[in-house]
Amino acid sequence: MSAGKTNLGNFFEDFCVGQILQHATPRTITLGDVAVYNSLYCPRFAVQSSDEFARAVGYPRSPVDDLIVFHTVFGKTVADISRNAVANLGYAECRFLAPVYPGDTLTARSEVIGLRENANRATGVVYVRSTGRNQRGEAVLEYVRWVMVRKRDPEAPAPAPVLPKLAQRVDPASLGRAVPRLAAAGYDLALAGAPHRWGDYAVGEKIDHADAMTLEEAEHQIATRLYQNTAKVHFNLIEQAQGQFKRRLVYGGVVISLARALSFNGLANAFHIAAINGGRHLAPCFAGDTVYAWSQVLEVAELPGRSDVGALRAQLIALKNRPCATFPLRNAKGEYDESVILDLDLWLVLPR
Repeated sequence: MSAGKTNLGNFFEDFCVGQILQHATPRTITLGDVAVYNSLYCPRFAVQSSDEFARAVGYPRSPVDDLIVFHTVFGKTVADISRNAVANLGYAECRFLAPVYPGDTLTARSEVIGLRENANRATGVVYVRSTGRNQRGEAVLEYVRWVMVRKRDPEAPAPAPVLPKLAQRVDPASLGRAVPRLAAAGYDLALAGAPHRWGDYAVGEKIDHADAMTLEEAEHQIATRLYQNTAKVHFNLIEQAQGQFKRRLVYGGVVISLARALSFNGLANAFHIAAINGGRHLAPCFAGDTVYAWSQVLEVAELPGRSDVGALRAQLIALKNRPCATFPLRNAKGEYDESVILDLDLWLVLPR
């Protein structure tokens, strides 16, 4: 017997505010990772699709998709934070700080910044700030997330609740660090897929992304494994069959990537996610569900010292099994429509 060597993950009562978690395992991002990601979601943004296009606008080569970076760093944190999670609940203050290229190695570290036991005493919410760094120690990503985690013992005493104060949005003055100065003459709108630049969007404008993708059981599990995310709710059918939904949950990041890929139709030149101001997973998603998406422009901002690019704040909404021509979001009572599965508030960067 080798009791004690197996990592069963942390439960709610194992966390304390100020706790620092250094996560395993370093991950070198390869062109193979990019190919698998592209095969799962079909993103078409030109800067991340073509080395030649990226070089023409000022990058040394194509950076990897921003969400590959996000999911890879997120996946590092799962074993320590959300192995015993019920659900990932939301995000805030997420900033993409530097481009990541194939061959870069990412590591992740988190600090617990808040705790709150739920009324059922069987679970609690853990707030963490996670940072991803490359092989040179440079921060490439920082974000806050909160996750509902099971308690090992429902009778265990709860810590005093600590709720972090989080910004409603990332200050646009801090955006754009991950984008080199763009060579305007090299940005080919025809090759990028649409003529619409930063100045062509208006606050309040709504965009139906029109396309949709149906999730398959194998695909969502391959995607989650790609990020070395080991949360049991996505894989263990025997265990999940005993739970509330009787089946495996789709990792929320799969929905984020699908919605982002769908947003190309209407936001083709929004080639970079500079920040995630906030986000909520509002309902579970399962294999067989079809994901649709629409966006609303919330804010338009200039970036200090940048005449080459501008920032667009967009609310990206994903729905399951319902088209978006009528832009469904909330019902007459102000509650989210039952088809809404994701509400994501983003800062996007577009050429001017």
